[in-house]
Amino acid sequence: MDNNQNHKPFDLEQRTLEFAKKVIRLCKKLPNNKINSELISQLVRASGSVGANYREANDTLTKKDFVYKMGICLREAKESNYWLELTLEANSDFKEEINKLLQETIELRKIFASIVNKSK
Repeated sequence: MDNNQNHKPFDLEQRTLEFAKKVIRLCKKLPNNKINSELISQLVRASGSVGANYREANDTLTKKDFVYKMGICLREAKESNYWLELTLEANSDFKEEINKLLQETIELRKIFASIVNKSK
């Protein structure tokens, strides 16, 4: 039995990098207008920050710093979800692609919340 039925990377560094890359690919397809310009800026920043902070968390020297950085990962995943919801509102033609990214933010949030709770 395949425990990884969705075939998503178990390595969170790789998974968060892939998430940010998928967000970038989506944003490159969106129509170039004033609304999308603002949404894209926020979305790319938040989605990239998830993985950047996860990598920083892995290099912390103390448990307290690790928990703090993982909390940032959780907040950035929540923020990514928020900007994706607004991007969907402005770009309903991309519903399927955006919904997949929204699902990934939900899964990442659950993972980070679990790590934070177990690390306290």
